Amino acid sequence: TEGIQLLYNPDECTYEQLCAKLLSTVDSTVSNRVGNDRGTQYRHGIYPHTEAQAQVAVRVLDLEQEMCSSPVVTEIRPATVFFPAENYHQRYLEKGGQSSSKNAAETVRCYG
Repeated sequence: TEGIQLLYNPDECTYEQLCAKLLSTVDSTVSNRVGNDRGTQYRHGIYPHTEAQAQVAVRVLDLEQEMCSSPVVTEIRPATVFFPAENYHQRYLEKGGQSSSKNAAETVRCYG
């Protein structure tokens, strides 16, 4: 899957908040699709690095399921080796004239 690896300050943002943010940006009940992009590389998931993070992810998905009439298909799997994207994918938002700044008000536009 395509993914991001985040470094975060838990004093500013909890792992639970990060998991909830992901779920606010995808349809957790649809497999292999994000927006108009389709294919197995577009599945969505949470890939925790620790057992504590895994427990948080399960709790967040359980809460998500309570709000959905269809099964939640967002996967939870342990984090493994992370390979950075090719250079042309790095700083993608900035290259497209968008901001990735903390608390940026602009909605991220998709390209296709």
